[in-house]
Amino acid sequence: MIKQSKNPFNKSQLIFSLLLTILGLFSAKVPVQAAERVVLKYSILRESVSVEELSQLANTGEASRSLKSYLKLANKEPEELRALLNNNVDVDPVFLSKVLNSFAGNMVLDPVGEVIHTPSKRANRESLRGALVTSALSDKNIRLIEILENYPTEEIHVDGDRLAEIYQNIEGFVSNVPRLPF
Repeated sequence: MIKQSKNPFNKSQLIFSLLLTILGLFSAKVPVQAAERVVLKYSILRESVSVEELSQLANTGEASRSLKSYLKLANKEPEELRALLNNNVDVDPVFLSKVLNSFAGNMVLDPVGEVIHTPSKRANRESLRGALVTSALSDKNIRLIEILENYPTEEIHVDGDRLAEIYQNIEGFVSNVPRLPF
């Protein structure tokens, strides 16, 4: 039962909730370590930002100097990123775990794990699943910043070149599977 807190039937919010699946080690276990950095690779560029800086922005609205520089290069305002980091998706953690441990869940987690992955590119599915379920356990909702904070490796690597492709695949998945039976 994934639902967006403002409008549970908004297609873009459902797609966002599945994208959160992209952005989780073993379903309901608390990670041994938490992510410290997000490493974005786009073409030949590679940039890194600390999860602490992102958490500060999400919680206080204050962007660090380096984060402001990255946002300026991307032609984005700190408030845009803050809104994305704090976008709330209500979810039942038990249902989420069932979905993510199903065949359909693996069909989403595996390709996403090729784009958003561990530094070693191993256990991507498990890492994504763990971060998502851990994020949902305490308050029955997920925010992107929580997923980053709960990701069980020191770094989260993101292949920016493939993000649009994965988004389109997830959008197609959502439109073809309106409701998953359990």
